[in-house]
Amino acid sequence: MPLFKSITVNSTTKVLIWKIEESFEDLSFGIDLTKNSQERVDGMKSELHQRGFLSVRHLLKEVGYSDSDLFYDEFGKPHLKDGKHISITHSFTFSGIIISDENPVGIDIEMQRDKILKIAHKFTPIQEYRTIANTEALISKLTIVWGAKESLYKIFGKKQLRFLENIYIEDFKFADQKTSGRISFQGYTSSHQVHFLEFEGFTGVFAY
Repeated sequence: MPLFKSITVNSTTKVLIWKIEESFEDLSFGIDLTKNSQERVDGMKSELHQRGFLSVRHLLKEVGYSDSDLFYDEFGKPHLKDGKHISITHSFTFSGIIISDENPVGIDIEMQRDKILKIAHKFTPIQEYRTIANTEALISKLTIVWGAKESLYKIFGKKQLRFLENIYIEDFKFADQKTSGRISFQGYTSSHQVHFLEFEGFTGVFAY
């Protein structure tokens, strides 16, 4: 079973990443889906999305949960019935979850692609990164910033946040593999720890 990585963030928070190598049939084995989840899978046009969906259920199984333990609120944010906090991500051939006993959490996995250069101005003040001359390094840094903002967006859990105006990520060094972030929205503010890692052309970011 391709559990790619397991990270113990602290005594109450854990990250699991799955590398999706199995067929849809193999991923279906041993997984019981609720009626609603089965309808969601059946309605997916992409087999890659179907496999991603099922791989997340395998990650849940790794930490003692089943599909029936998971539900979504009106904003699409996932929750666990026992009250623990969870966030879910899926990108191409990787999926991931972060679970915490105590605090809201967010996770995002992104493939590193040069198209992020074209949209960077929509989510971060791009002038902050003009000193990075190496294009590959710039793509890497922007992908981390995007993943960090996506993770904080998931923590907030409502649709109104704007990446450019409402979410700020502190500058960082690649070697640190961590930074911090802040949400500021209509008088509400919160600060969060952010960690990141890079693997096989992908970037994983999680926040709490």
